[in-house]
Amino acid sequence: MLGSALYFGVFGEIYSLFPATQGDTFGGQYAAANAGMLYTAKGTAALLVPIAAATAASMGWHVVFVIATTFNVLAAALALFVFKPLRVRHFAAVRAELERQSTGHSAAAGRLGRQSPSSSLARRSTT
Repeated sequence: MLGSALYFGVFGEIYSLFPATQGDTFGGQYAAANAGMLYTAKGTAALLVPIAAATAASMGWHVVFVIATTFNVLAAALALFVFKPLRVRHFAAVRAELERQSTGHSAAAGRLGRQSPSSSLARRSTT
């Protein structure tokens, strides 16, 4: 009984964290599309209910909860060992790009073979 109360006490809270987490990770430009994908995934997961009911009818609810627990542990491991390093690299790249932009060296100018205004002024002063 206590486990059920704890579970339902925090169940809805996770959905309030999804938009904030995706906004922090991917920025606000595509926030609506990303949030839509998150909630589409939530709705798609509801399609597993008939499979869980059939499994419970044939093997018991214990098996359903063991499968669900296994998927939760797998999701936690993926979050720690895959998603967390991806976020660290993403934020490092964003910081580096912001530093380049603040010094006047944009990545787009470098890719197009153009010099930034500060480097062309330095070249003119030395010649």
